[in-house]
Amino acid sequence: MLVQCKTLPQTAVNPLLEEAKGPSIAIAVLCIVLVALTLRPGIVSIGPLLPAIIQELGLSYIQAALLTSIPTLLMGALAIPAPWLAHRFGRDRVILAALLVLGASIGLRTLVGSIGQLFFATAGVGAGIAIAGTLLSGYVKARFPTKVAIFMGLYTTSIALGSTLAAASTGPLAEAAENWRWAAGFWVLPVALAIGAWLFIERNGRQKRASGALSVAPRLPLRNPTAWLIALFFACNNLVFYAMIAWLAPIYIELGNTPTAAGMILAGYTLGFMVATPLFGFISRNEDRRIVLAVSAGIALLGSLAIAVAPNTLPMLWVPLAAFGTGGAFTLAMTLPLDNASTPEEAGAWSAFVMLPSYIVAAVGPLLVGFLRDLGDSFHLSLWVLVVIGAVMLLVTPFLKPNRNNKVLISP
Repeated sequence: MLVQCKTLPQTAVNPLLEEAKGPSIAIAVLCIVLVALTLRPGIVSIGPLLPAIIQELGLSYIQAALLTSIPTLLMGALAIPAPWLAHRFGRDRVILAALLVLGASIGLRTLVGSIGQLFFATAGVGAGIAIAGTLLSGYVKARFPTKVAIFMGLYTTSIALGSTLAAASTGPLAEAAENWRWAAGFWVLPVALAIGAWLFIERNGRQKRASGALSVAPRLPLRNPTAWLIALFFACNNLVFYAMIAWLAPIYIELGNTPTAAGMILAGYTLGFMVATPLFGFISRNEDRRIVLAVSAGIALLGSLAIAVAPNTLPMLWVPLAAFGTGGAFTLAMTLPLDNASTPEEAGAWSAFVMLPSYIVAAVGPLLVGFLRDLGDSFHLSLWVLVVIGAVMLLVTPFLKPNRNNKVLISP
């Protein structure tokens, strides 16, 4: 009688067991949440501040779009070296270094006096987010190997919560301070808290590495068609998300809303995103997530279509609805690489590979919207382009069945 079972490579078993002996679940969850909260405010907080930054530094719309596109591009480009850095220096130490870069870059952005300096600081923000975000999913896979979807839902919910807080409070902070720099610099504070939390994780991990066996450096799934399909789905979702994050507030300011009101609409987007992330992580219990993926993509498409048709009609309904679908798709897309991996190291390689094309394509979103806005006199065409991209995302979902190659046949 032949029976299928899953086996882990022999060299990967000991590291996985070592991870299971790490900090308590409560401490691990707290540290994941504190780090994840810092992974979007450095980008999202710029949206409500764009009109003031454009006016002070004389940016064009396409230059302003680079303030979102540069971090997004780096989130893809630096995902590839992240697993190697983790293998060479230790995952937790590299995450800690990335958080230090992130905090320093957010602080530097408050001091810039030219467009070049602004772009340099923005690149630092992107670099910190890229490395920390890529490697943190590997930590989730290692610490909670049997409950990946649930804890990835918690991870992405924390990311969305950070986005929502930044979207809702940055505008009022800027108005209260009468200065966009103070509002942008405020987001150094949660990064400092995350650094303190992750320092504990890094010290704990350092002790285990001293006595643990070395693992083999992971390989990227370059020849796996499932990896490319996941990357395409994730790319479409991220393109729409970052285009909305960059331009939703300016769109509604241009439609006659105050910066604070436009910031609240943006907060409605990030709130809808945040509500969806744990929900879709919880309801998606099977590794074949195609039905739930299609539901999330369909909801996102419906919301985007309504915004494109009548952006000023019930924005606090359609904007959060679009975000709800996007948030659900984001959680599931972050989980898909882990579904196809057997070890934390392999999960990091899959995540890195998926993030490279995904975030590079996503970086085009803000630039494309800014370019189309420079060409015309409204954001109308840009919104319809995002609808088309959402339709492509929905069409990909039937092909996202996990492709496991780590199964063997044994005979009792």
